[in-house]
This record gives sequence, structure tokens and C-alpha cells, in this order.
Amino acid sequence: ASRIFEIIDMPIEKDSGYIELAHVKVDEDGNASPCTADRCYAWKWEEDGKTIYKELKGRIDFEHVDFSYNGKDKILKDVTFYANPGEKIAFVGSTGAGKTTITNVITRFYEIDSGSIKIDGIDIRNIKKDHLRKAFGMVLQDVNLFTETISENIRYGKLSASENEIKDAAKLAGADSFIHRLPETYQTEIYGDGSSLSDGQNQLISISRAAIANPPMLILDEATSSIDTSTEIKVTKAMDNLMEGSTSIVIAHRLSTIQNADVIMVMEDGRIIERGSHEKLLKEKGTYYGLYTGALELD
Repeated sequence: ASRIFEIIDMPIEKDSGYIELAHVKVDEDGNASPCTADRCYAWKWEEDGKTIYKELKGRIDFEHVDFSYNGKDKILKDVTFYANPGEKIAFVGSTGAGKTTITNVITRFYEIDSGSIKIDGIDIRNIKKDHLRKAFGMVLQDVNLFTETISENIRYGKLSASENEIKDAAKLAGADSFIHRLPETYQTEIYGDGSSLSDGQNQLISISRAAIANPPMLILDEATSSIDTSTEIKVTKAMDNLMEGSTSIVIAHRLSTIQNADVIMVMEDGRIIERGSHEKLLKEKGTYYGLYTGALELD
């Protein structure tokens, strides 16, 4: 009870953001029109009595970002990197290096101490938190399902989705084949604790949920760490399908899942110590090379 009351007594989260996410298409002159496709979004705000639209392309910039959870011990130290629209950026490093913290600050679950994080040139502190988070799809290591049908679990990613959209998302995620082998296919009821399906199948449902939302940007945080190697191949293929065309940030424990990333960044003690493609980092024979060849191990 004391833990529940602690949450109830917490102050309401403050949000100084004023920019919203709109599902519209924007032309070169900044004029907005209704959008029929899934993945067309724009940032929207009022300026001098006029509504301004800026197309969401998915460019991400971290500029000299410092962050600490307690105000003293820095977890991120002068982190600077960028992701171009549609690029897949991967982070590797030992536990406590700051990888997951990157995802926590980019979605404003925590506010940075100094520096700036920008999306399409807009400081994320100016974007309303709920609108910022809607721009990201997330697939995490811990899958959260509900005691409901598989269909309703997938629909949670887009509440207005039709049955055909649900099936298309499941096909994209590679979940359709095992769902059809279940007693009542998509209407099979599963338990929220994940006991009805294998870890890999639960993760494919989670990826289907992200796929149906079709977000412009994605965060995948160690999504394959709790599954076996053979299932990992299926899940990795599903994630590659999901990331097609989206700016993606991938936190990985297994290097096999990130070899096709546009840029791999190796983190240590809150800093980026190496960056480059898989081939480039192997040639440098540094920390990444040691991890890949087994000379070094992730803690």
C-alpha cells in the first residue's frame, strides 16, 4: 500500500511542450492536406496566429547530452550523434554503459541535464510529451500482453484497426503462420503473463503491435535477448521488416542482430567510444572487434 500511495502522491508531470503531431501530408510550401497513407506525419504549432506545419522526416540529433538520474552521477557524458531519416542506428555496450538511458531521454521519460536532443531540427522539449511518444514505436525486452484475444492484443497498437490490418501486421512480423496453427487463430485468448505462448511468439505479437501502428520512428531495446538463437532469426527478420523506412534506434546485446545497421555505436561508461559500420569497426580492431571475435564479453 505504501508503494501505491507513493505513486498517488507524486506531483503531476510538467510539460512545457506546445508542438503537436498531426497525421497530415505537407507540401513544399508548408501547406497541409488530409493523408490517406499510414506513415505521413507533420509537426504542428501556432505562431503569430498562424498554424505552422513541418514534415516529420525522422532526423534525430543528440548534441553534447549529459544526464544523471540523481543529479550527481552522470550516466550520459557529452553524447553526440545523429541519425538520418530512415537510418538504423545500433548501440552496444556492457550493462550500465548508458544504452537504455538513450531511449529514456529521447522519449522524455527523463529530462537531460545539459545539451539538446532534436527531431527534424526541433528541440524535443518543445514537443508535447504524449505527441512525442506517439511518433515512436517501441519493442522492448519485456513483452506486455493482455488477457485477451491475439487480435485485440495486436489492435492495441492502433485501436481503429480492421481485422485485415491486424492480419497484414502479423504477416509483416512473421506471426501469421503460428497464429493460424492455434485453435481459434486470431480469436484465441491468451494470458497476460505470457504463459500461453513461447517467448518468441510473445515477441512476434509485440512486433505485430508495433507494425500496425506503422510509426515513423522506432526504438528496439534488447528485443531478442530473452529468446533462443533459432527463434532469434525469425524475430530479427520481423524487426528488419518493421524498420524498413523508419528511423530506428536499436539497443542490442547480441551482435548478430545489428550487423546490417547503418551505424553501430559502442558505449562505455556513458560515452560513445567507437562508431561506424560493422565492416569499418572490424577493421579498426578495437572494442567492437573484441566483442565480435569473443575476445571481450559484455557484462
